[in-house]
Amino acid sequence: MSAVGAAAVLVLVAEVVLGLQEWQYEGRAAGVRERGCDPVVEREGVLLVFQLGMWPREVMSAPLSRARAIAYDANADESRYLLDPQRREQYARSFLAKSQQLYGIRGATLDTYDDGLSTSWRAYETDHHDLRFTGEFRRELDNITFPGERAAAERTVDTYAAYQRDDRKIRALLAAGKEREAVEFCMDWKPGTSNAHFGAWMAALDKVTDINRAHITSSVRDGRSAVSDLLPWTGGLLLAAMALTALGLRPRLAEFR
Repeated sequence: MSAVGAAAVLVLVAEVVLGLQEWQYEGRAAGVRERGCDPVVEREGVLLVFQLGMWPREVMSAPLSRARAIAYDANADESRYLLDPQRREQYARSFLAKSQQLYGIRGATLDTYDDGLSTSWRAYETDHHDLRFTGEFRRELDNITFPGERAAAERTVDTYAAYQRDDRKIRALLAAGKEREAVEFCMDWKPGTSNAHFGAWMAALDKVTDINRAHITSSVRDGRSAVSDLLPWTGGLLLAAMALTALGLRPRLAEFR
């Protein structure tokens, strides 16, 4: 085989190696897209960076990030409901709308929401394919990927259900003329109060986020390691191809001297 032919073979091999790199990038990126996130591949710097939630330092699943933001907003609506009598109906509607964003139950009102949640959740626990609800919790349960993630996500819904029951207790106390008791139950952080259950819900949500973050961080680290291993071989093959090309062309160039 001539030097030029050998160089062509080396170039072909280098292209195969680069193709494998691209395949690894795309494979990892596709996995992240399924999580509802946006992967960013920077080829020139040979870096693989995943944009999840708060980029670049915070790495989390976008549905979980949205769920957390909606949760805090709903909790604020609940407090406003107590503190602003003139706008209670407005805040009640807003709280229900955010609840539907998190765990959507078709046609539910605040009076029927708990029963709908309980019925649909029991159906899911019996059959994980029986998903009668929508929203961010449904999005997360549709995209279970990592070991331990399903159990953590289910725990999040359980704690959310407890928080929702507390909301109905607050409204019942207020309707019964027990405004002070309603405010104390809503605002206090003692065990068994609404805020305590809200904190347990957020802790459960953080657990799911931590599972996602740990596995995605590991994937990024593995991707960088794979790229680091392949780059020296790719660079060496290309340099060898250049050298062999120059060697093969040397006799032809000598004819023009």
